[in-house]
Amino acid sequence: MAMHRPRGFTLIELLVTLAILGVLASMAVPVAQTVIQRRNETALRTALHDIRKGLDAYKQAYDDGRIEKTLGSNGYPKTLETLVKGVPDLRNPKRAKIYFMRRIPRDPMNPNMEVTEAQSWGKRSYASEADEPREGEDVFDVYSTSEQAGLNGVPYKKW
Repeated sequence: MAMHRPRGFTLIELLVTLAILGVLASMAVPVAQTVIQRRNETALRTALHDIRKGLDAYKQAYDDGRIEKTLGSNGYPKTLETLVKGVPDLRNPKRAKIYFMRRIPRDPMNPNMEVTEAQSWGKRSYASEADEPREGEDVFDVYSTSEQAGLNGVPYKKW
């Protein structure tokens, strides 16, 4: 009679397979973290571009005389929300509003979800220095409030 060998895997085969899967999984985790960080950096770059474009459009409308000029104003909005709420167009007979953004994007690097989108950003007034940004009477620029550095080594605050 021929002996029948039982079918299935031995304990050693299973351990070797689990070890290989463990090594592959440990290599995939850092790659996944890098992919997530790169996605957030792309979102940050896009959000900064959109907000800065809205600020520049507001300033251009101010310089063109489409927005009411006030004494001591430099042409930048008082708040980020002004870009979304809009301002009356002085050149329009019906005083229809000019809108500069549809919405304020959230800072993707700011983990505090309890603040509004506009509060998630650091704001620089026209009167502050570039290397020491601080809030003031207007919003000249925005920056991320994150203390981390990007994949390129530059802190997110400096983007």
